[in-house]
Amino acid sequence: QVQLVESGGGLVQPGESLRLSCAASGIIFSIYAMGWYRQAPGKQRELVATITRGGSTNYADSVKGRFTISRTNTNNTVYLQMNNLKPEDTAVYYCNAVKSAYTYWGQGTQVTVSS
Repeated sequence: QVQLVESGGGLVQPGESLRLSCAASGIIFSIYAMGWYRQAPGKQRELVATITRGGSTNYADSVKGRFTISRTNTNNTVYLQMNNLKPEDTAVYYCNAVKSAYTYWGQGTQVTVSS
């Protein structure tokens, strides 16, 4: 059974940082491309960042220079380091794993940025 379990969300003030983690099980993690997506209330789910199995990264323009995606294949975990958080970053953040026709999602973790 495939599981993607996100953690690290919470309530922070603007300008602060959070680090999200996503622990994967039930898949050969190293061969999957991994990603972070987010969904704010009333909005569609959007891509935040992706990382290929080779380590190439891609970011949404809104987070470039503030967020960093990384992965550790030895412990089947993908991370999202989020710095200089803004109120518009408030959303549920979801982890995603993709390999060919296979796509898996985590249950999400809430990030709220508010003063």
